[in-house]
Order: sequence, then C-alpha cells, then structure tokens
Amino acid sequence: MAKGDDDARRRLSRPTPQGAIVAVLAVAGLASSFMFTLVVPIQSKLPELLNASRDDTAWVVTSTLLAAAVITPIAGRLGDMYGKKRIVLVLLATLVVGSVIAAASPGIVGVVIGRTLQGAVTGVIPLGISILRDVLHEDRVDTAIALISATLGVGGALGLPISALITERSDWHVLFWVAAALGVVVFALVLWIVPESVLRTAGRFDFVGAAGLAVGLLGVLLAVSRGNTWGWTSAPTLACGLGGIVVLLVWGWYELRIAEPLLDLRVAARRPVLLTNLASIAMGFSLFASNVVYPQMLELPVATGGFGLSLLGASLVVMPAGIVMMVLSPFSGRLARTVGPKLLLVLGAISLVIAYGFTLVLSSEVWHLVVANIIIGVGIGFGYAAMPMLIMRSVPQSETGASNGLNALFRSLGTSTAAAVIGAVLATYTVQVEGTPIPTATAFTLSFVLGLAAAVIALVMALFIPRGRAAEERHPSLPH
Repeated sequence: MAKGDDDARRRLSRPTPQGAIVAVLAVAGLASSFMFTLVVPIQSKLPELLNASRDDTAWVVTSTLLAAAVITPIAGRLGDMYGKKRIVLVLLATLVVGSVIAAASPGIVGVVIGRTLQGAVTGVIPLGISILRDVLHEDRVDTAIALISATLGVGGALGLPISALITERSDWHVLFWVAAALGVVVFALVLWIVPESVLRTAGRFDFVGAAGLAVGLLGVLLAVSRGNTWGWTSAPTLACGLGGIVVLLVWGWYELRIAEPLLDLRVAARRPVLLTNLASIAMGFSLFASNVVYPQMLELPVATGGFGLSLLGASLVVMPAGIVMMVLSPFSGRLARTVGPKLLLVLGAISLVIAYGFTLVLSSEVWHLVVANIIIGVGIGFGYAAMPMLIMRSVPQSETGASNGLNALFRSLGTSTAAAVIGAVLATYTVQVEGTPIPTATAFTLSFVLGLAAAVIALVMALFIPRGRAAEERHPSLPH
C-alpha cells in the first residue's frame, strides 16, 4: 500500500468534526448553485453593458448551463478514480479563475469564458454527496445528504436577492468579484476541513467516452436552449439536436462494450436509478419553471397585469422557497430513514402539484405567490433530498460519484428544457405595451400548466420506483 494511502487512512481513523464537514460542503453547494442566479439581475441589461446583441449576450447564461451539464458527470467519474476532495478543489479553483476573468473583462468574450468556467463548479454538489457517504457515520448520512442536495435549490433562491442588492448598489463587475472571493473562501474551507476519501475506483479514465458524452450533450442542450432563438425547425437547431442524439446513441453503444466505461450504463439502467433520473428531469423542469415565471409576474407593471415590484422585491417573494428547503433538509433526512426516500420523493412531487394547482386558482395577490413558493420549497426540499438517497441505495459504492453526477445532469436537462420551453411560451403569447412585448395572462397560465404537468410526471415516476435497497448497498463488502 502506498505511503499516501496510509497517511490518508490514518487521518480518516481520527475523530473528525462531522458537523463541520457537512457545513463546509453545504456552503460549497450554496456557492455552486448561486452561480445560476448570479447574473439574473443584469440579464436584461447585458446588451447595453457588454455592447453586444441580445443573441450574443444570451450565451452568458447558456454557457454556464452547458458547462454544468457536461462537466458534472465527468467530474463524478474523476472523483471516483482520483479522489473526490481533489476534484472538488479543482472545480472550486476553476470557479475562482472564471470569476476573475469575467470580473476583469470589459466585453462579451471574457464574460462568456468566465461564465463557462463558473458552470463547472456545479459538480461540487454530487461529489460532496458522495464524500458524505464515504466519511460520515451511517446515522448521519441521510440528513447530511438531504442538506447538501437541497443547496441546489437554496443557493438560487437565496442568491437572487443578494445579486439584486449588489447590482442596485454597485457596478456589475462586483458580482464576479464577490463570486471569486466566495470561491477562495470555500476552497480554503474544503482544503482545511474536508477529509479525503480513500475509496477509489481502479482503472483508466475513459477519455473517448468523456469526449463523446460532451459532444452529444452539447448538441442536444444547444438545440434545447437556443431553439427558441434560432427557430425550432431551423438548420442549426436540427443539426445540433439530431447530431447530439446520434452521438449519444453511438456513445452508449461504445460504453456498453468497453471494460472501464465513463459511466456504467447497466447500473444507470437499473429500474430505481432510471426512474429516479427521469423524475429528476421532471422535477428540475418544475423548479426552473417557477424560477422563470414567478419573478416575471411580480416585476411586470400593474397596468399590464403584474404586481410592479422591483427585482429585489420580487426576489424576496421567491426567497421563502429557499428558506423552506434549508429548514426542511434535516427533517427530510430523518423522514427518509423512517419511511424511505421513495415516499419522500412522492411527497415532494405531490407538493409541486399542489403549488401549481394553487397558483392556477389563486394568483391575484402577492401573498398568493408567497404561499405557492413556500409549497414549492417543500416539494423541492423533499424531492431533491430523496434523489441522491435513491441513487446511492441502488449503485455500488465505487460508482457513487459518477452516478450522482449523472443524476445532477438529468436535473440540468430538466432546468434547461424549462428555460427553453417557458421562455418560448412567454415570448409567444404577448401584447405590445408602449412598443415592448409583455407576456399575457394566457402565457402565465400555460406556463403554470406545464409546471403542473411536469410535477405530475415526476409523481408517476416516483410511484413506480421499487422499494428496498440494492444488494450492493446492503453488502458493501461484496465484490462488484
């Protein structure tokens, strides 16, 4: 055994401040999800700020989404093979570099490059969940996982008012300097507090598989995220979408035929894993639909049927969802240990159904939207807590990083699809008010119906997930 492994094992054998480990990884998760709402307050002003067209500035958001989707499953496999803490540190360093590049850039190119690098940090959350499984006492794992998983929603909900406040009081570059400083602090905390897991997957990294997955995902996600701008039947959209699907099919064929694949698709095809991932797409759609629609309703002028709130005011209305997710996370873990994560996912989906149903009936007062967002916080808090538990009960311990990364990818597919579909609905059903297109009541109603439909799909998927732990989870010492 190598001396480095001996030293790592001795460090793991010492009493560790497990609460501190959870807290640091939770802060890392919050920092990661904060990147998705970082530029929301300046999104409409980007063409003016960067002296670029609206089509070009859309890449400030799209690039982050694409990087997150591509890097997350690859980072999970790298973590399984070379050490999860090590890859977390690499991703946090990438966040810092990207933030500095964007902060120092006066134009569109540097900001897009910086935002792309920022998107890579999304892989911190599934890696953090896998670290918890490796280093925490069994009695604390479920509660800790619920907390870390909830940060996917909490960071965005809590980060939006922070971003709004910064942009109202200072120059937009400060947003990126704050992100860089946050990355430095989290990097130092992870380096200091989080122990390295010595659980590793032997073998070689599948570079061909990583390249194939990246190309295929980029094609599909470009088609989904840019289809509304390019035209859904345009040559670029069809080329990206169909080309990406073909590449992914070839990639899947290749992965099933090599000894050391990037992702073990046979594990991913297990019924509980597959259904959980499909539910993740639907739940991601439901969450992001609310993030898009509610703020727009709140910010529209009263004369056009909105509530006339500022961005900061609208952010404060949406913020309770994040607070509820954070408060519920310890309870979610304990509930999962008692009734199982499947029921937790079912309860989360039911909560989302109730939230969108409530909004379809009552949405004429600000407090109606506050209540709806609180219920959404319950749904996402339960649902996002349950997903990694279901995954890790169904995969070998050597596959936790890659499998959690794949689950995060499916959530990203849901959010990116929601961004494209809801954006198209709000752009299609409009009226001209002083030369500006404003979404109509029909647009908002249809958006809520789509969010409700996604929640129902998540519920159906959850109901079909089989109960019980996989053999690998019950007997982790067995060879795989």
